[in-house]
Amino acid sequence: MAPSLCCSRVENAFFSSALFKLKKQQSGVATTARNGSIAWLASSPSSRISLSGASLYQSTSRARSFSVRAASQSSPAAVAEPEGIKINSVPTKPIEGQKTGTSGLRKKVKVFKEENYLANWIQALFNSLPPEDYKNGLLVLGGDGRYFNIEAAQIIIKIAAGNGVGKILVGKDGILSTPAVSAVIRKRKANGGFIMSASHNPGGPEYDWGIKFNYSSGQPAPESITDKIYGNTLSISDIKTAEIPDTDLSRLGVTKYGSFSVEVVDPVSDYLELMENVFDFELIKFLVSRPEFRFTFDAMHAVTGAYAKPIFVDKLGASADSIMNGVPLEDFGHGHPDPNLTYAKELVDIMYAENGPDFGAASDGDGDRNMVLGKGFFVTPSDSVAIIAANAQETIPYFKSGPKGLARSMPTSGALDRVAEKLNLPFFEVPTGWKFFGNLMDAGKLSVCGEESFGTGSDHIREKDGIWAVLAWLSIIAYRNKDKKPGEKLTSVADVVKEHWATYGRNFFSRYDYEECESEGANKMVEYLRDLITKSKPGSYVLKFADDFSYTDPVDGSVASKQGVRFVFSDGSRIIFRLSGTGSAGATVRVYIEQFEPDVSKHDVDAQTALKPLIDLALSLSKLKDFTGREKPTVIT
Repeated sequence: MAPSLCCSRVENAFFSSALFKLKKQQSGVATTARNGSIAWLASSPSSRISLSGASLYQSTSRARSFSVRAASQSSPAAVAEPEGIKINSVPTKPIEGQKTGTSGLRKKVKVFKEENYLANWIQALFNSLPPEDYKNGLLVLGGDGRYFNIEAAQIIIKIAAGNGVGKILVGKDGILSTPAVSAVIRKRKANGGFIMSASHNPGGPEYDWGIKFNYSSGQPAPESITDKIYGNTLSISDIKTAEIPDTDLSRLGVTKYGSFSVEVVDPVSDYLELMENVFDFELIKFLVSRPEFRFTFDAMHAVTGAYAKPIFVDKLGASADSIMNGVPLEDFGHGHPDPNLTYAKELVDIMYAENGPDFGAASDGDGDRNMVLGKGFFVTPSDSVAIIAANAQETIPYFKSGPKGLARSMPTSGALDRVAEKLNLPFFEVPTGWKFFGNLMDAGKLSVCGEESFGTGSDHIREKDGIWAVLAWLSIIAYRNKDKKPGEKLTSVADVVKEHWATYGRNFFSRYDYEECESEGANKMVEYLRDLITKSKPGSYVLKFADDFSYTDPVDGSVASKQGVRFVFSDGSRIIFRLSGTGSAGATVRVYIEQFEPDVSKHDVDAQTALKPLIDLALSLSKLKDFTGREKPTVIT
């Protein structure tokens, strides 16, 4: 019988018995730890009892093993093997629903746990790549620490070995933030890397899991590859998997299996080294060490918890209690690791308290998104990237020669456009999806870019980068205050933003998210809006043009169409409707509203108040309630 992804009945009975005894002794929550063990989390935070497979069995050969399962009664066939490793060709069948999008493949955990679901996709990926892109090569593997990552990592390692990969480099405990994976790929000159994450979506047995592949440049695989992966999932017939034991991902070092090896590395070191080369850590440290400056970072029990202490505390001198929710957990502490005003409410409440900190920030599940706040002040992502770009050359050593170019996603506000115009820099408007920035970076056309969905970054890697954005903001604040004497009032986050508005004008911006809508109704709404493009003359606003955004890449000539329906008015105001592909169920309808205001006297108006006429028009124009049944958005940004 082929080995199963699940524990044997004997093992399950043993684990269940052990947990039952623990439940009688102590109240708490049972969870699967990142090292594959079962743990009992007591109601007291200091109490944790762990039962690992290795400790329960005298022989590690009897411990739980993860592998692929034959989809038929026939035995796996042996295929050509690397030195010292037995490779099996396991029969399988195509599985529906493996369409790969801009952020890889995302589904509920229970879907990925179905027989060969993940294994099929991994093999389809290898079938989609030229052999020279991975044979005897180096691949990187890591993730955000969510539930199912350790089990998935073992499956990926065995299939990689089965397909002739020479070495897999894995973050300790399977941990590597998305920006760190990109950084490690680039530093180690790897052939590519797997990222196990569903980004800002919830984690746990009932929630989300995801997988994506990044190229040797460190950027997400292009559509030409993701389309091939999907095509191969529809025709796959066998999975090549190595007959090797599970690798202990909790210990640093190299494990060899014949000519194939797995190296477990510190997930922080390469990334930290890069950040020290990009920023002036001494400048930031001087700010953070000032007694009148208080800093708070919310890791949201996600992957940046592994990076927060080494960077902010150990290197920059922040106090240990400045890190909130700093321990990565498989279920993100039952939270939703999306750094916005709704899901990072704990941080928002602290920042808006009467005696709140001077600077606050949060990052998401896999560490590529960020939210920045000042004392009682929220910085929109659209403003954030514009302000970083405007100050980059002066405050960040990496940009001492000046940015090469600036870019934003289409739904992001036009604040960055005005910076590019003033600095006389090339500017690009691209579809949503970080891979569109990557081509421009590789061509030397782009340095700083961002998306309104809390993603900001630069060409130091090929992913958006949450901690990079936080360090960029700390650099700006530190530079503005470097000559301030002790006790002198510091320039605040709000001061920096308002000075920027006074120079460039303010782009009032808001996004309404309607999550997990019925896909049929959401798609019908978008089709209705596309039909409306040629007919619409909305209200008192004079329509300049309406279209369904299409983008032609200036580097490779590829075309991305149907990227969002835009209504652009003569005063520069915009209403945009778009379906998001980053969730694991249903459709998320996003409505973007933007209005430019050059008058400084009106810059302090609340964004929702300033935008109300446009918001009302957007909801009326789209008939959103009729199509989706939704009265209110899930999230307002």
